[in-house]
Amino acid sequence: MTIKGCYTALITPFDSNGNVDYEAFERIINDQISAGIDGIVAVGTTGESPTLGMKDHSEVIRFAVKIAAGRCQVIAGTGANCTKEAIELTKQAHIDGADASLQVTPYYNKPTQEGLYQHIKAIADSADMPIILYNVPGRSAISLTIDTIARMNEVPQVVAVKEAGGCVDRISQIKQACDIQIVSGDDSLTLPMISVGATGVISVLSNILPAEMTQLCKLANEGNFSEALKLHQKYYQLMNDMFVESNPIPVKTMMAVIGYGTETFRLPLCPISEAGREVLYKSAREAGLKF
Repeated sequence: MTIKGCYTALITPFDSNGNVDYEAFERIINDQISAGIDGIVAVGTTGESPTLGMKDHSEVIRFAVKIAAGRCQVIAGTGANCTKEAIELTKQAHIDGADASLQVTPYYNKPTQEGLYQHIKAIADSADMPIILYNVPGRSAISLTIDTIARMNEVPQVVAVKEAGGCVDRISQIKQACDIQIVSGDDSLTLPMISVGATGVISVLSNILPAEMTQLCKLANEGNFSEALKLHQKYYQLMNDMFVESNPIPVKTMMAVIGYGTETFRLPLCPISEAGREVLYKSAREAGLKF
């Protein structure tokens, strides 16, 4: 499976009662595809996976596959810090037709590197579908080592790694160790990471700017770095301000502002502060958004 270009880490829109707003979700997916997005990620971190629960989790993935209807790749966020739960979610996503699964490094219980490998191996053995590793030490408190990534790459189902550790050097180090595909997990590092061997991004910003982030990836993958740099510079501040508070609070706020769902979260996430809103709105307007 080839992983290349821009993949939107979709928000999961809720109505004012905290239920999944499938009407808004359908509009989001259709508009993403109309903008030329290469793929979508359902129920990743940006999709509020920790608070969805097993039933909603699988239903949101199933719905995303149904609406996408083969028009773009659908990656299912089915990772968990319980291997049994990750297996159940991944098996269901495979049955429902997702193209690949995104497996976050288990958080809180802090497994060893051997435990991380065994976790991925067990998922691969139980659900025969492509796996994208997800290294995000800022959320999981541990990082996949280069050696562990290379070892995991020997598992046939493992096709790529999402690198969200904020280190461009990791791309070169991984490329020296194995031939796994790599995508950035940070919008602001998309261009530099592609320049040293990554092939795209799983993007937060593309929720609100899908065509622009897709074009940035396309230009960079074609080696047209001067034009890609213009887009990078235009949206750089907004890329960073998508994290003025914990993701997905800022991006879901902006999505509501431009007409997709409400500013409703499931606790412990809560609406953005007024100070955060001021920062976010300022950079969004400076980037050219009209609202």
